[in-house]
Amino acid sequence: MNTKTLAALFAGIILASCTATKTSSNDLAINLPIETSINLSQVENDKAPVVINPGRFTTETVTYRLPRVIQGTYSVSDFGKYIENFKAIDYKGNEMPVLKTDTNTWTIKNAKQLDKITYWVNDTFDVEEEGGIGKEDPFSPAGTNIEPSNYVLNLHGFIGYFDVLKNNQYKLDVTAPASFVRTSALQTVGSKASEDGSSITTSYFATRYFDITDNPMMYGDLDVEEFEVGNIKIVLSVYSPNKVHSAKTLKETVYKMMAAQKAYLGDINSTPRYDIYLYLSEGKDDSPKGMGALEHHTSTVVVLPESMDEEGLAESVVEVVSHEFFHIVTPLSVHSEDVHYFDYNNPTFSKHLWMYEGVTEYFANLFQVNQGLIDESEFYNKMMEKIQYSKNMNDAMSFTAMSENVLKAPYKDQYLNVYQKGALIGMCVDILMREESNGNRGILSLMKELSNKYGKNKPFEDDKLIDEIVAMTYPSLRDFFDSHVIGDIPINYNKFFNKAGLEIGEGKIKTNFIQNEGNLIIGGDGQKGTIFFTDLVTDNSFWAENGVQPNDIIKTIDGTDLTMLNANKVLQEVYMWKPGRDVEVKLDRNGKEIVIKTKTTQSYTTGAGILEKADATPKQIAIREAWLKA
Repeated sequence: MNTKTLAALFAGIILASCTATKTSSNDLAINLPIETSINLSQVENDKAPVVINPGRFTTETVTYRLPRVIQGTYSVSDFGKYIENFKAIDYKGNEMPVLKTDTNTWTIKNAKQLDKITYWVNDTFDVEEEGGIGKEDPFSPAGTNIEPSNYVLNLHGFIGYFDVLKNNQYKLDVTAPASFVRTSALQTVGSKASEDGSSITTSYFATRYFDITDNPMMYGDLDVEEFEVGNIKIVLSVYSPNKVHSAKTLKETVYKMMAAQKAYLGDINSTPRYDIYLYLSEGKDDSPKGMGALEHHTSTVVVLPESMDEEGLAESVVEVVSHEFFHIVTPLSVHSEDVHYFDYNNPTFSKHLWMYEGVTEYFANLFQVNQGLIDESEFYNKMMEKIQYSKNMNDAMSFTAMSENVLKAPYKDQYLNVYQKGALIGMCVDILMREESNGNRGILSLMKELSNKYGKNKPFEDDKLIDEIVAMTYPSLRDFFDSHVIGDIPINYNKFFNKAGLEIGEGKIKTNFIQNEGNLIIGGDGQKGTIFFTDLVTDNSFWAENGVQPNDIIKTIDGTDLTMLNANKVLQEVYMWKPGRDVEVKLDRNGKEIVIKTKTTQSYTTGAGILEKADATPKQIAIREAWLKA
């Protein structure tokens, strides 16, 4: 995650693994594909019917499960919560006794008589609470949507598995109205129209249950663009409920981003096809709340606000989708046994989230400066923001311990630090390797070497990875990992910046319209239901120049009343403002209305930033150039 990977902070600001069990001849008489179906033409009350036909069992008892946890989310989703009217049917059409042993598990005795399982799936978007990652409901990009105009089919929310049959092949039939646009990277093996032509059933094939969970689909009133980037076919599917945005308007942004990523990755093996499923949320009560994305081997599901303007959405797509695409390096090509043999109901986790999410997030930022999409100062600002955010979390917690215990307290509350300190760990390793190799090696070359050694079908041993990295690189990395990744000593970032002729110092730095150095300049009074500017507004150049004062209550923004109920949506839009936008803000200052009607300019604040040293040596400058541009 991305799971991606993103989190919702206060005011809705966007910052931002299957146990292989062999099937013996005693489990099934004939090892045929498990036949499954989802009928989107028979949806009732946002619920879709599902039928599972496993073939004939030869054992007395079988267990069927929906995932408790899915790869890339590092949190409990409990997809069994959304299953209703679960029934087991025998070969005579009679209903059989079923024992539900936990939220996600159903046990059926006398399984030799089991013909099929039927149930209804309720979607997760309708019931999702604010907050996204870490909550007790699925993070939106991992969730499901069932509504007349759009279906987000993260198949792990619809299709489960029998404990003994996860490695069996699957055949999936999806029936939907003929008018629906449908996109999926899962292998299509045929389609058939109904007799009256009102619906079409598309048949798909999956080699095992993992491929069911790894290949999302989107059906409905979609806008789709297909184009080539090098030798990769990109399929961009966009659902914008109010037609505010389209795949066509985003195509150039995605093409430019993907071309730059491919150029940055060089000869790292890539996929021949990559799907991007973008769902734009209206911000209503039953709309998804968790903004961000979830990666798969050859696709990503993205949820972002529809209310963003074109420029803001394009920027978010670059930030979010680039992170997910870089997951083709890790954990998709470089991963541990915990990831490769993932148990959806009782998972164990790798110690190396610093690499899976952290290095991926680092790449998503570094490639932009490397390929000229942003300048050095913008990259420095991004890294400085991560330093500041990471220090608001537990900066003295072992990163490997947190990763291995990510579902448990107190570690789970620190998960979001994988996108902050995790990326910074990647940055420090990169600078160290540039220094040790006279600029010739960095963390990208390290990941290429690991990818060549392992690859998507060969996991590494979790406890041996750091030893292997040190053996492949330099002793200085041993000290770094022991102190700052395995150990709990906070990183002195100036030590690493100095190697590249940089330093953290006070200066004028870019900021946005609701933050200074990552600190919110807006507060709320729950009792009065008001939202106001804090003392920090005086050090935000845009607002200060327009006469805003501490404690000014924000009444309206561009004609929309600002309340506690809609603050998440409205302030999210303000966060995405760009210079040159016409805005009107009405304030209440001690009972007097103050109107600010102006055009936005770049906002600055004073504070810590990453600055170039005036006395940087030629060696330091050479390391910097290799780090940012090699």
